[in-house]
Amino acid sequence: MKKPGISFILVCGVLLIFSCSNKNAKGKSATTNDQHTSANSLDWSGTYKGTLPCADCQGIATELTLNNNNTYILKTKYVGKDDTVQEERGSFAWNKEGNKIILANTKDQPRQYWVGENAITQLDLSGNKISGVLAEKYVLTKQLSNMGAEKKANAELVETYWKLTELMGKRVAPPAQGKKEVHIIIKKQDDRIQGFAGCNSIMGSYELKEGNFITFKQVASTRMACDDMTIENQFKEILGRVDNYSILGDKLSLNKAKMSPLARFEAVYH
Repeated sequence: MKKPGISFILVCGVLLIFSCSNKNAKGKSATTNDQHTSANSLDWSGTYKGTLPCADCQGIATELTLNNNNTYILKTKYVGKDDTVQEERGSFAWNKEGNKIILANTKDQPRQYWVGENAITQLDLSGNKISGVLAEKYVLTKQLSNMGAEKKANAELVETYWKLTELMGKRVAPPAQGKKEVHIIIKKQDDRIQGFAGCNSIMGSYELKEGNFITFKQVASTRMACDDMTIENQFKEILGRVDNYSILGDKLSLNKAKMSPLARFEAVYH
């Protein structure tokens, strides 16, 4: 005859093991969800175009459309050799790091692309970036919705005077005459930032990673007190939350994952 005390101990042991396993599983899931990748942080869906190098023709005119449901349409034309536009359709998958896509059903050609902000880069047959003098020729650029408009070159992230125009979805009013506007300059030297937050000057450092990921660190300011510190306090707070950026023409957005931009800026050329 089994003793009631032993049965009770066994049941408690099983429940304890299940509870610990459940906690570990939840912890692992939370860690995974906190990782920001091209797949979950960038607005990658759209049509990308470019002319890729070709061994026996003038170039391969390429148009690749990526859809939100992980399907693609690939159109290619061998310029100067064959005017026929070849079209392939299929699905694609992300690699485990979330920075490359792999096309299914493609025949005798590279299948992998590195995904960045408003551009994708064709990789070699082994999934590695192509180096050498032709490396930049393997980039396909995302097409803007206003296709008829003349494409405007993007401003440089670094060494540009970025004037704050919107903060947390609200327009930032221009300063009173004779007052400085809120701005930031991302310096190339020593990975430093400098700027003005509305009352005090700010300074700090930043770190860039491939795929338009950026983080700001050790942001500090002078200690002058002003009547209204609302904009300044919000500005400094969002700099600590930013993890990626995008530039379109002379407009810069600082973002957190795929949420609405935390701050928008406009390039000013003095």
